[in-house]
Amino acid sequence: MRCWFMTSSTLPIPSTSTPVRGISRRSMMGSALMLAAPLAWSDPSPFPKPGATIRYVVPFTPGGLTDVMARQMAQQLSERLNVNVIVENKPGAGAMAGVEYAARSTADGTTLLAVNMTHSVNATLFKGRSKIDWDKDLKPVALLAGTPVLVVVPADSKVQTLADLVAAAKARSLNAGSSGIGTPSHLSLAVFNQLNATNILHVPYKGGSPSLTDLIAGQVDVIFSNFPESIPFVKAGKLRAIAIGTAQRHPQVPNVPTTAEAGMPTLNAEQWTAVMVPAGTPDLVVDKLGAEFVQIRQVPEVAKKSQDLGFRVDPRGPKAFGAFWNSEVQRWRGVIEVAGITAE
Repeated sequence: MRCWFMTSSTLPIPSTSTPVRGISRRSMMGSALMLAAPLAWSDPSPFPKPGATIRYVVPFTPGGLTDVMARQMAQQLSERLNVNVIVENKPGAGAMAGVEYAARSTADGTTLLAVNMTHSVNATLFKGRSKIDWDKDLKPVALLAGTPVLVVVPADSKVQTLADLVAAAKARSLNAGSSGIGTPSHLSLAVFNQLNATNILHVPYKGGSPSLTDLIAGQVDVIFSNFPESIPFVKAGKLRAIAIGTAQRHPQVPNVPTTAEAGMPTLNAEQWTAVMVPAGTPDLVVDKLGAEFVQIRQVPEVAKKSQDLGFRVDPRGPKAFGAFWNSEVQRWRGVIEVAGITAE
């Protein structure tokens, strides 16, 4: 722990008691102390104070992708900044309960909020219903990483490609599971239906795991799943991946074509994770936090852990993330309006 102070030995005190240019030694000593006082009591790095406690609010239950990322970041922040970082899970109200809690917290950098792609959707879905005004109540800090959509079907499905899925959807009634309303799996389905004039029925679940369980059992026909959630089942042969929402093929599934290769480049609802803080947080603090998060994401061992989980490492600071956030809100607003999606 660092302690910033200035001892009297550092003060420019003359070695004699005789006046110097009309100023006595006592007067000069007093003046020097007055000038030194601000330096003695101010930390040249005003944030964070050593040993401070930072709360990292996650508006989801433990164990999900956003929670995993937050815990990884919390450990790194604690070590780098010499602070205590506590992850607080506050799920509920469509991932908005934790958002409202964090937004109303002290705006001094000691409260962080984990957000993801779903929140850029909620900015439209819950407009007028939520107490949160995203433009006024929160500030962007950093974009951390993103994970692509992996389109998966049961292992014994006759659907081999996205073209097959389009044909099947036009020939008979199909349904698609998702991890909930407004999630990447839901919005990807909406984009797919809009692109191909299909009407695959949306079946929302309370999370990715139960939806994938039903897909394996053949209770639903397809899921536009988060990569880390479905890839273990693909590798185990319980599911088959027919496309991935990335610009290039993924090294973990090199034989799976991209949605761009299938002629659907906009079918790429990436589940990204990021950090925000209460709106009143000073810009200097926001910039410092943003720089720390970007640097952490670039640490080789940290990046490798994320890549092993299927995350794309593309950290961005406050300004870049702010621009990305606005583009995501606009993008999904259009999809929501066309699809007629409403919150539960």
